[in-house]
Amino acid sequence: MSQENLPTVIAGPLLRHVDETSVTLWLITSVKAAPTVSLGQQTLALPAQQTSTIQVGQRAFIQLIQLTPSRPLVTDTLYYYALTFDEAAVQQQWQQARQDLLYDGQEHFSFRYQTQLSNVLHGSCRKPHHPVDDALQRVDECIAAEFSQQAKRPDMLIMSGDQVYTDDVAGPMLQAIQQVIARLGLFDEPLSGAVVDYASELAGHEHNFYERNQILPQVDLNTPLSKLFFTAKRKPVFTSVNAHNHLISLSEIIAMYILVWSDALWAGISLDVSVVPQRYRAQFSEEQQALRPFVAGLATIRRALAHLPVYMIFDDHDVTDDWNLTRGWEEEVYGHPLSRRMVGNALVAYWLCQGWGNQPAKFADILSQAATVFTSGGLQQQDAFIDTLFDFEQWHYTLHTSPPICVLDTRTRRWRSESSLNKPSGLMDWEALCEFQQDIIGQQAVIVVSAAPIYGVKFIEAIQKVFTFFGKALTVDAENWMAHRGTAHVMLNIFRHYRTPPEFIILSGDVHYSFVYDVRLRFRRNSPHITQFTCSGLKNTFPDGLLTQLERFNRYLYGPDSPLNIFTRRRNMSVTARPVSKSDTDTLLNHSAVGQLIIDPQSDKVICRALCAGSETIEFTAKQQDQQ
Repeated sequence: MSQENLPTVIAGPLLRHVDETSVTLWLITSVKAAPTVSLGQQTLALPAQQTSTIQVGQRAFIQLIQLTPSRPLVTDTLYYYALTFDEAAVQQQWQQARQDLLYDGQEHFSFRYQTQLSNVLHGSCRKPHHPVDDALQRVDECIAAEFSQQAKRPDMLIMSGDQVYTDDVAGPMLQAIQQVIARLGLFDEPLSGAVVDYASELAGHEHNFYERNQILPQVDLNTPLSKLFFTAKRKPVFTSVNAHNHLISLSEIIAMYILVWSDALWAGISLDVSVVPQRYRAQFSEEQQALRPFVAGLATIRRALAHLPVYMIFDDHDVTDDWNLTRGWEEEVYGHPLSRRMVGNALVAYWLCQGWGNQPAKFADILSQAATVFTSGGLQQQDAFIDTLFDFEQWHYTLHTSPPICVLDTRTRRWRSESSLNKPSGLMDWEALCEFQQDIIGQQAVIVVSAAPIYGVKFIEAIQKVFTFFGKALTVDAENWMAHRGTAHVMLNIFRHYRTPPEFIILSGDVHYSFVYDVRLRFRRNSPHITQFTCSGLKNTFPDGLLTQLERFNRYLYGPDSPLNIFTRRRNMSVTARPVSKSDTDTLLNHSAVGQLIIDPQSDKVICRALCAGSETIEFTAKQQDQQ
């Protein structure tokens, strides 16, 4: 893979946080000098610009650009922007490359500033090698329709978790990642507690492809903690069942972000099955076939992310499967130097490539420390920086739109079980839930983004509860809001509070199928109207036959007249599932899709649609059905 003729912009630009006084852009360049950005309506001017540059390799620079217009942005107005590099040759290359990122008939990038929300897109769970089409391409179609059909583009895109899968990586993707590392000179790092001394040695290791589970940390059965979890002599610290290509180094994860958000480097990648052990070559070829349509769609997805404000929050696969699921998991993972570094590397990469752009001002102290970590000579004081991110408690954020959007951190501020090491932790602790309640109290309406559904499918949650009872929460991924008594009690009390917003919309993902619930409080005349829209995944689905059976059992066992409802923590709430359009009984949609939330001006009526990969659009009809 040649290091010559690198694209000027390797990834991006991604349009991130936008409000009336600032516009944020994120991109990765192969040159250190950041572009100058012009901004305007009909004509472009030079706003005040603040650029933060993080060098992550010899030829890789993450740029976060914050623009301050001379006048506040006007709502429901179309704005244009352009990037200009000072060096003539660099600018010439960029001028040519950017043409593929512009819509027909357009000369500049654009976005529509909107505070009164009426059309919000959301989705999660985008696994590149999953054998379904990438629904994120539908976002590009929505934006293109503004220019071709005068249909206003959506207000924003919210990505609610698993934007990357660091723990479930295809062999061809891992090979591409290592080529990107070499081409960009992404920084190496020493590894403690590993079978190699430096991350750069992973590419040549005998277990590099499909056998990284033998490289990852393992624990002895004869320790008291291990006996609670494992039945063999040695078991891996990480619980992902797909950890055979688990990413380890920071450079690997940054390279993956580049490859899942940009087509710029894929043309120079040459995949070679012959370097893979013979027994894995069939799997490699199958995964390579699944990746081809994913790569082919990246150009349109990259274009879409440059023309629409995008907000993000992590879920477990952005770091590793089961991240912080139980107190025992945390003690095992954070107690080993390699696994602690791996989780830390994923969190560093999340900050650099996702979290930072949500609300940059929150990360001023982290940015200041990062200047001592990311140096032109490589990474310094990496573990201290990881410790800072582990202690950080401001990953959540609120957007002051109408209605406001509260994006929850359900991963790092967990309510840990005191009675058992292997009981599921609550998705948020008491303090975090109190902060959340203060954010929403007194609002007329609110949109809450939770990676996991607050109201799940009862039968599936019952199965998870049985496994949890027998100490096997990790086996069934028992991460739901009702799994922890304290978290469930506080969250349900928030909904019952007399000052809870009367119009309450929940956006969630995670589960790899989509559904919509309308919720009311029983025995209360002025119940808030709660609508939960779960849309998952962008490029992932649930085993189809299994989901059909689970939905059937859920309908039989937890129908409106079932006595089993008495034993659920939601017994004082009426939960009505909206059927999938053209069906009287199906309420779960198993299709890769982007969720589209249409909100009326009073926020008391919402339309929920699944923009499925391909061209089909499916609406969840607001029909009284399946009160649970």
